[in-house]
Amino acid sequence: MTPGSDPGHVPNGHGPGLTRVVKRCWETSDPAYNAYHDEEWGRPVVDERGLYERLCLEGFQSGLSWLTILRKRENFRRAFAGFEPDRVARFGKRDVDRLLGDAGIVRHRGKIEAAIANARGVLGLREEGTPLHELVWSYATDDSPAPTSWSEWHSTTPASTELSKRLKRAGFRFVGPTTVYATMQACGIVNDHLADCWVREAVEAERTTCRSGSRA
Repeated sequence: MTPGSDPGHVPNGHGPGLTRVVKRCWETSDPAYNAYHDEEWGRPVVDERGLYERLCLEGFQSGLSWLTILRKRENFRRAFAGFEPDRVARFGKRDVDRLLGDAGIVRHRGKIEAAIANARGVLGLREEGTPLHELVWSYATDDSPAPTSWSEWHSTTPASTELSKRLKRAGFRFVGPTTVYATMQACGIVNDHLADCWVREAVEAERTTCRSGSRA
């Protein structure tokens, strides 16, 4: 993702049309991208399907901007059967050919075939008794300090490197440490919202609730 520097504006709750200035981790002129930051990025994704989707989309994003993927996300969902692993795992050559002809998605054979392989990997993990969501969330920690600037963001971590290796052993593709860490950031495994970001506290509260529930 490409961050920006200007503060954003959100409703302040004190009257119609009134707004207040807020600080985001990045700012763009695209309302959908700002909404993604405010409402999705870093908030816990705890279900198997959701994590599978995000891993695949982060893989498709490799070499592109996340905004490109965000704008095509609904097309991806239609093309990949809602990212239901059981359905995508049954995709064959005809499906690959169909997807290569779909202008609404990123038409990259390797990434398309990786999404299918990843669905099969999801089923394999499930059969082994360690579902994808349990595996990914086993790498969550609570001890990372809040970053104060973009320079403190990482592209990889020891945890993302280890998880990448684990996923590859299960048959996943396009899940290098950088892609895995981007998924960890996006899905709340880590909270990389900047210390002065207006949604950081809310995101952390959701992560705490999520992890407390999983330990109950």
